[in-house]
Amino acid sequence: MRTAIIYPIHPRTMKKIEEFGLEIPEKIRLIEPLGFLEFLQLEANAKLVLTDSGGVQEETCILKVPCVTLRGNTERPETLEVGSNVLVGTNQNKILAGVKFMLSKKINWNNPFGDGKAGNMILKILITTEKHSN
Repeated sequence: MRTAIIYPIHPRTMKKIEEFGLEIPEKIRLIEPLGFLEFLQLEANAKLVLTDSGGVQEETCILKVPCVTLRGNTERPETLEVGSNVLVGTNQNKILAGVKFMLSKKINWNNPFGDGKAGNMILKILITTEKHSN
């Protein structure tokens, strides 16, 4: 069987699933929570990510992975502006519509969070400052 959905599940969420006797479909694979780097790797290889996390919205945008946010607002409006993310709340029909929409989108947005070269720029400034202060 090919897994369609991988869900790194928080222990409290797992406890609630058990408490309410919910059955998880076979195509959903529940896994233990991941460390940051392992989670980034999972995100980078995803076709689509559903989340309620602001950090994940930012990460998926940078990684060029479409995102559906299960909230009514976001602290990452840049992701909405560039089209890497859509807010759908918790309504099932809106979630499904958001998933279909994001899966059909071209992945051609610009990264609004920079070009990944800030560290090099900071290092150059520090080196230049150090040379001038001696």
